[in-house]
Amino acid sequence: MRILFMGTPDFAVASLKRLVADGHDVCAVFTQPDKPKNRGMKMIAPPVKEYALTENIPVYQPLKMKDGTALALVQSLKPELIVVAAYGRILPEDILNTPKYGAINVHSSILPKYRGAAPINWAILNGDAVTGVSIMYMAPELDAGDVILCRETAIDPDEDAVTLTTRLAELGAEALSEAIGQIENGTVTRTPQDHAAHTYAPMLDKSLSPLDFTRPARQLHDQVRGLAPWPSASMVLAGKPVKIHRTAVGEATDAPAGTVVTADKTGLSIACGDGKCLRILELQGEGGKRMAAADYLRGHPVPLGL
Repeated sequence: MRILFMGTPDFAVASLKRLVADGHDVCAVFTQPDKPKNRGMKMIAPPVKEYALTENIPVYQPLKMKDGTALALVQSLKPELIVVAAYGRILPEDILNTPKYGAINVHSSILPKYRGAAPINWAILNGDAVTGVSIMYMAPELDAGDVILCRETAIDPDEDAVTLTTRLAELGAEALSEAIGQIENGTVTRTPQDHAAHTYAPMLDKSLSPLDFTRPARQLHDQVRGLAPWPSASMVLAGKPVKIHRTAVGEATDAPAGTVVTADKTGLSIACGDGKCLRILELQGEGGKRMAAADYLRGHPVPLGL
């Protein structure tokens, strides 16, 4: 099938690779513009662009989607199907309706739960035990189209958003391949979403980062996992701001919430509001590198009971 692919981050690369592996004619890729990164502000191409160029797939990076230029380009490419995976732009209805088979999306949640920009993160932040991917027809409203199929997977209690994103990218690629097969052989079905049951997964920001130790240890552990790799959970430790990268739910304690219970070569434990400790396994000081908590404590002693 002749397919126009639209996607940007690593999550989308798995779906694009699967389209190539399945032998589809990927006529072009739409992706976000290159962006400056790091201290040198070097322009960095999105992962989808980098992969597409290795396969000699034409790459386009339109700045606008609603001024007619993107529509004209899509029409000139004559795709039979548009496939979208984490593109990061809302497509106008005239583009969605251009291909013979319309446009489908790889979304990393079980719709209608977690429509929006950060479904993987919010599933972890909310302590969910199960998540998955949905392949859906695209509609003008955000993530509201009819669902073709869903695939579920359990969330490991210690899995962070980085690892889960990698797993869901592969699960999404498999589901996409199956859905396109159904479209090709005429067996595809469309199941309308229960719009009254939808929830929203908004973009993350740094206001979500600070750890509140009056909350249960399990919720703080979920916060750390869900905010990886950005914006990361954070706290002030002995007067210094630190990012918290890896934790575990620890032992019971009768110390008041926020009390440093352990700070030695075995690691760092802090009392939480439910009478359990949060064990800090990896952290990062301001301007420093990510490291084991015990290594950090060697250069930054933290008194007990702080």
